[in-house]
Amino acid sequence: MAEALGTAFLLIAVVGSGIMGETLADGNTAVALLANAIATGCILYVLITTLGPVSGAHFNPVVTLAFAWRGEHPRAMIAPYIGVQIIGGILGVWAAHLMFDLPILQSSSHLRTGTNQWVSEIIATFGLLFVIFGGLRHKTDAVPSLVALYITGAYWFTSSTSFANPAVTIARGFSDTFAGIVPANIAMFIVMQGVGLVIGHFVLTRLFHSSQ
Repeated sequence: MAEALGTAFLLIAVVGSGIMGETLADGNTAVALLANAIATGCILYVLITTLGPVSGAHFNPVVTLAFAWRGEHPRAMIAPYIGVQIIGGILGVWAAHLMFDLPILQSSSHLRTGTNQWVSEIIATFGLLFVIFGGLRHKTDAVPSLVALYITGAYWFTSSTSFANPAVTIARGFSDTFAGIVPANIAMFIVMQGVGLVIGHFVLTRLFHSSQ
């Protein structure tokens, strides 16, 4: 329940702030992206702080798989976590559409493709795992702030605007708004996020290895 609700609210924030930002920015994409980034960072801090003690506050199949690979998440819980993250994300998109009086069922026409964006997703995903596991290793109570700040910044320093999350990527395919992604572009984004996961596992387990 925590993973489903958390991922739903994450997508409500991503899509809802995208709609609001684009509407109020009057064509200024930079202002719309700034609003989108700030709202996403804020909700991540809130969700990780409140739901972290319940489910670990993954809200992201990559994070779930990363913890499982490290032996810190039950393998039997991988599929249920990922399943509810995807379902929650889609429901969150639909809730955002409902709030802004848009057609609930949509398919995005926002193209996001090319080598630059694929590499961007590798870096964005690796960076997210770096922040999470570095924070857990050295300052556990700062993880909500670290993730929120990282994603807010990564919206701006990655050409893909840092999806770094297969559930979010899939859900955003169901929204023909500022935050959307053409369904045909989803698969490659997820593949690149998987590459970021693999690189992250081997680099970060060594970098943040505990000798105790």
